[in-house]
Amino acid sequence: MTAPPPPPYGQPYGQAGAGPAPNNNLVWAILTTLFCCLPLGIVAIVKASQVNNLWMQGQYDAANKAAEGAKKWSVWAAGLGVAAAILIAIFWITVMSTSSSY
Repeated sequence: MTAPPPPPYGQPYGQAGAGPAPNNNLVWAILTTLFCCLPLGIVAIVKASQVNNLWMQGQYDAANKAAEGAKKWSVWAAGLGVAAAILIAIFWITVMSTSSSY
């Protein structure tokens, strides 16, 4: 009995028996970079850009960690951006209310 022939093109692209690739969260990383916090957003973009490469290399745990890291950095960037916007609004409200009192 002989072994069956291999598939004509090997395994399908990105499907090495580990399921679908994780979401790389690149859109969130880019949006938080543009609208919230540039330094943290850049870290999120770097992490997000690593996900697909690691997945294609068969480093599934590293790809999942990179995806989680991209999400974490995006959330931190968004939180910092919202906090900064609130503090700026409070500052301007305070400045406007004290300048109109005299």
